Amino acid sequence: MGIMTSSMTFLPVLERIAEEIERTPGRGTPAHYIPALAARDPRRFGMAVAELDGTVYGVGDWREPFSAQSITKVFTLALVLAREGDSLWEHVGREPSGNPFNSLVQLEYEDGIPRNPFINAGALVATDRLHTRTGDAAGELLALLRAESGNPDLDFDLEIAASEETHGDRNAALAHFMASYGNIDNPVPALLDQYFRQCSVAASCADLAPAASFLARHGIRADGTRLLSRSQAKQVNAVMLTCGTYDAAGDFAYRVGLPGKSGVGGGIIAVVPGRCTLCVWSPGLDEHGNSVAGVAALDRFTTLTGLSVF
Repeated sequence: MGIMTSSMTFLPVLERIAEEIERTPGRGTPAHYIPALAARDPRRFGMAVAELDGTVYGVGDWREPFSAQSITKVFTLALVLAREGDSLWEHVGREPSGNPFNSLVQLEYEDGIPRNPFINAGALVATDRLHTRTGDAAGELLALLRAESGNPDLDFDLEIAASEETHGDRNAALAHFMASYGNIDNPVPALLDQYFRQCSVAASCADLAPAASFLARHGIRADGTRLLSRSQAKQVNAVMLTCGTYDAAGDFAYRVGLPGKSGVGGGIIAVVPGRCTLCVWSPGLDEHGNSVAGVAALDRFTTLTGLSVF
């Protein structure tokens, strides 16, 4: 089909992708270890594109709220990077982990410094540092998402947060372990409360595609102010490309060729720098925790439009 030139030509592409996904058998399995997510229908599918001028359109269940989960880690990273700059990287690395997102093993080898800000240990560090800087990490995250999405009604899903807290022993272990190395500032129970709330944000593709647009605008927010320097926006996009889809980031880069961040709620955001942002949602996950239909849809998008970072 070649490279797209007109923004409106994206809509037929999205419609074609939705039709193809509808015919695709095998959609994976919703996240079973969070009871509130386990009941989601894996055949649900939504996809949205946000243009740099704020125009947003989509197909399927693109206005259906879902649990953003780890997608929120991108926004927390941006907020803390804006405040701390390069000193953040003394506390968390920026290399792919090669291990499951909730692994403890690597932390011991690497003296309590998580491999990147998108595995759970690294996200806990980012939340901890943002909380130290602001006194309310989850509140700062929610304010950013409301402003950038244009949806003032975005909120935490306290049922999901409580569900995660009940099953949060592994995250507590990660936090206590890093605290033993002096890499956590705040009391672990307070940090976990912030972390579980931020992961519980309920948002739709229509919310998350425009919310991530500052990464396509090289750090510029919807109101024209700058959240990140151009270099910092590049850094966040680079870490998304190499680390944003758990231990399947290499395969995602190979298939999709865009910076992306997935969550076990079935959502994925992706960035075409200088052009647009996307969000896709389908609750059925593969063995790595990424949406089966979501990855397939983004793969088709970059194939049909010729848009990728490569």
